[in-house]
Amino acid sequence: MRTKEQLTDDIRSRRRAVLVVNTHSRRGRLLYENARERLAEAGFELLGTCAVDRPRELPHILAEALDRGPDLLIAGGGDGTISTAARILAHKDVALGLLPLGTTNNFARTAHIPLDLGEAIEVLIKGKVIDLDLGLAGDEPFTNHVGVGLSAEVMLKAPRPLKRLLGRFAYPLTALGLLTKHEPLRITVRAGGRSHDFESHQVYVANGGHHAGRPIAGDADADDRLLVAYPVGGPSRRELLVETARNAAKGPSRTLREEPFLAVDELWLETDRPARVEVDGEPGGSTPLRIGLAANALRVMAPADAPDR
Repeated sequence: MRTKEQLTDDIRSRRRAVLVVNTHSRRGRLLYENARERLAEAGFELLGTCAVDRPRELPHILAEALDRGPDLLIAGGGDGTISTAARILAHKDVALGLLPLGTTNNFARTAHIPLDLGEAIEVLIKGKVIDLDLGLAGDEPFTNHVGVGLSAEVMLKAPRPLKRLLGRFAYPLTALGLLTKHEPLRITVRAGGRSHDFESHQVYVANGGHHAGRPIAGDADADDRLLVAYPVGGPSRRELLVETARNAAKGPSRTLREEPFLAVDELWLETDRPARVEVDGEPGGSTPLRIGLAANALRVMAPADAPDR
């Protein structure tokens, strides 16, 4: 394995990369050609390029792209695409380049990647390699979060046309429609020899620093060797709505030392009945579930001034 500094130097000098864009994502289809042209103009030797309009093919295509021997694998799409790329690149001597083309772009925000395409490409040209943590849902790596409860239903049922039209606002609208029939869960989180009990419609376990396109807390990050478990409100539907609004408004000013956050490096999560799980916005089975951490498992091309622990 090269050091991060050596890999940065090789990316800047050799510019050997592959480009994979999920054209099924919100902006992927519109910006794929633009991204390819800009990368070529910037002097990248593109060992392969691929526009993927069938998301199920992404793991195979990303694995093939990695076999071409790049120093940088550039993935364009939303959080699901980035999470898939991260699983392929975990513990590899190749950096992930991010083109945030999705709805919420949580991991790109956590990695300090600008959402503008031109600025994101500038990071690939002038940035540096940092290493970030990955979460583990069972044995499956993830970048952002595990959601149990209402969010798993929302991810399965949010209409794609609505997501294309309204972006991240499609999710709360879908949630409002589903909430009328959703029953709260009794949730137990076991960590560090202690048991924590909640009753809520929703609980998250986050690895990154953002959720729904907004900061979880001012000190939440994907480079701190911590997972953050937190319920959203209590058993009443009103509490869920109030806490969701509070999280959106107060996220940057809150810290992980405050309630209801539980910051640990590993946990066991169970519910009073089997509940659907979503992992980075994709179906991830059901509870109970062990959630762990793979520290510094992913190398990412980030801005030159990005923090790196």
